[in-house]
Formats: sequence, C-alpha cells, structure tokens
Amino acid sequence: MALSRQEREAFLAEPHIGSFAVDAGAGRGPLVVPIWYQYEPGGEVWVLTGRDSRKAALLERAGRFSLLAERVAPSIRYVSVEGPVVSSAPMTEAELREMTARYLPPEKVDGYVAASDVSAGVTFRMRPEHWNAADLG
Repeated sequence: MALSRQEREAFLAEPHIGSFAVDAGAGRGPLVVPIWYQYEPGGEVWVLTGRDSRKAALLERAGRFSLLAERVAPSIRYVSVEGPVVSSAPMTEAELREMTARYLPPEKVDGYVAASDVSAGVTFRMRPEHWNAADLG
C-alpha cells in the first residue's frame, strides 16, 4: 500500500539506520553503505561523513544521493528518497551531538562526541526530489 506524503515524511523522520547510495563512477555500481541520517518533515535530509572519505569524494562528484529507510515489524515499510546535494559544510559539534543523540542512548552521547574529530567531518544536505514509499504489511 502506498504511503501518503505525511506518512512517508513521518516514517523518514524516525531514527532508522539508512542505506546510503551514491554513484561510484563508470564501470562501478553505486557505493551503498549504512549511515546515520537526520530528517524533519518538509526539510532536507542530512548526513555526516569524513571530509577525506570515499563517500565525500563521490558526493562532491555526483552532486546527489539516495537514502533508504526500512523496517520489518510490525509490518514491512520503507521510504527511499533521492535528490541533489544542496549544501556541504564543515561538520559542527552541534550537528554531531544532534545526530548522535538520535541514535545512541543519552548516557553515551558525551563520550561519543568527545572521542570524535569534528574538524575532520563534513555535513551534506540533500533536498528530496523523488520518493518511493510503501507499507507491505
């Protein structure tokens, strides 16, 4: 069953581990890796990665990416979005803290942030242009 706009945006806003995909160039399939992401309904999807990572280099070259969020219980449901990168900027500690708090228990956030090199990170923001979503339950 197809999801309404409100349902798909609410689902994407939940803290799922995303499957991130970006074009890896001629003769290669896309790079597909698990990733933490952030999204608020009606906004942009954003991800954090290392400034010198393969993901960052491919994103700079491709200028767009896809993200899939899914679950299997209580029913199989997924949302995928694809769109252009609308900005990239050095990661801030506030962004890292927000992302970490989305995925880790509160007592783990400070330690994770303290152990991270914020200066080595970059934030990529994507404007969703194309959506696929369904509840298969």
